Amino acid sequence: MVKVSTPEEIKRESLRVINSLYGNDISDFRINETFQIPEKGPRVAWDVQVNFMRKDLKYTVDLEIQEQDGEVTNARLIDTMTPL
Repeated sequence: MVKVSTPEEIKRESLRVINSLYGNDISDFRINETFQIPEKGPRVAWDVQVNFMRKDLKYTVDLEIQEQDGEVTNARLIDTMTPL
């Protein structure tokens, strides 16, 4: 695994995890929000919220990515909806 500390690395690892969980048939992938964990003090991980489309549904997923090795310690589906 690789260190994840720049916006490009966060996007790369987030997309890799989403492809692993949901397959390669996703589109319109984007990062909605990114927060450091913990909020104060030395950064240990990233809380990353992503949006993407899959089979005409919009997904919102929250990921916790460890900065040191890129390991995902938590992935949570927040919402699935049919876009207007």
